[in-house]
Amino acid sequence: MSTDTAPLGGLTVLDFTRVLSGPYCTMLLADMGARVIKLEQPGRGDDTRGWGPPFVNGESAYFLSINRNKESLTLDLKQPSARPILESLLARADVVVENFRPGTMERLGLSYQALAGKYPRLIYCSISGFGQTGPRRAEPGYDAVMQGEAGLMSITGDAAGPPYRLGVAIADIVSGMFGAQGITLALLARARTGRGQHVDIGMLDATAALLTYQAGIFFATGTTPGRMGNRHPTIVPYETFHASDGDFVVAVGNDSQFRTFCSIIGAEGLVTDERFATNRGRVVHYNELRPLLVERLHSRTRQEWVRELKAAGVPCGSVRDVAEVLSDPHLDARGMIETVDHVTAGAIRLLGVPIKLSHTPGSVRVAPPALGQHTDRILEEDCGLSAAQIESLRAAKTI
Repeated sequence: MSTDTAPLGGLTVLDFTRVLSGPYCTMLLADMGARVIKLEQPGRGDDTRGWGPPFVNGESAYFLSINRNKESLTLDLKQPSARPILESLLARADVVVENFRPGTMERLGLSYQALAGKYPRLIYCSISGFGQTGPRRAEPGYDAVMQGEAGLMSITGDAAGPPYRLGVAIADIVSGMFGAQGITLALLARARTGRGQHVDIGMLDATAALLTYQAGIFFATGTTPGRMGNRHPTIVPYETFHASDGDFVVAVGNDSQFRTFCSIIGAEGLVTDERFATNRGRVVHYNELRPLLVERLHSRTRQEWVRELKAAGVPCGSVRDVAEVLSDPHLDARGMIETVDHVTAGAIRLLGVPIKLSHTPGSVRVAPPALGQHTDRILEEDCGLSAAQIESLRAAKTI
């Protein structure tokens, strides 16, 4: 699909990022039509190129999952001969994205402060563990550490068990999402003012922002929320239950739904019990209600419960594994499973674009790049270098 009508079509992003938070951010921009040039260390590339198994014909499945729609340029940023190349690219770039520890880009002469004067329209996004300011700015950021430091682990897991990290790197991913949102906001502002600006994303900030109602509970009561397993702190029943053959989720959001739920499971007497008639009562008397529900719900299969509850308008669903999710015909119909051809890995499947725009949609156009796949073309077409100059840079290990 062409990028001509995509929301970010015509914009150029220089991507200095690696691992997950930054590459996820730039993938979101690339999906929406931006040209993303990923700068990688010659001979090594993004760290995640070596993360595995699994590998697909030598290509890391991890790397492939977050680097589609990008071009790869290998360039040693520490080499003086790299600077003219960078200047050529910066002169035509709209956005720079980096996720090094604060101070790294400054030492390379590539900080926002160093570039803003020469390129006043440049939007510069920095993603780091603790942001560009504050007493902890110099500390590195890692997803598992952030899930702990930002409080997510303290509220994840069984009440009687240890804290758990989420099964995906949510701190990295949400930081990348906020980075992409910040960049698009800065692009809107630039359209009005003509000026670029610095987008400063701290992983601790981004992850703490996910606390939402858990933070609200603490602000309102002064009581620290704890782990509650799969239950909800303010809605009951809103959690997983065991059917006879597996787990499923019930999300009863109001008293009307609770009455319907009780009718379906054959527990009408619970509705007239003053302890359970209202959501407030069900929260207070949770320990008395849950065993009564468990006894009922274990009697049939999850498919039977889900079918009947859905038909009656009670929110519910099966607890599916990844294979079940990625085999869902609904996701396929929504374009959420895409197949593209990779230069070495062959045909690979990727997740699709979750943001569906009716007139200017994003798309999965090309596979993630092999290391340095586009180096020669970028140097020739964007930087005006000859074949002899390119070979000289390669011999010097600049590219």
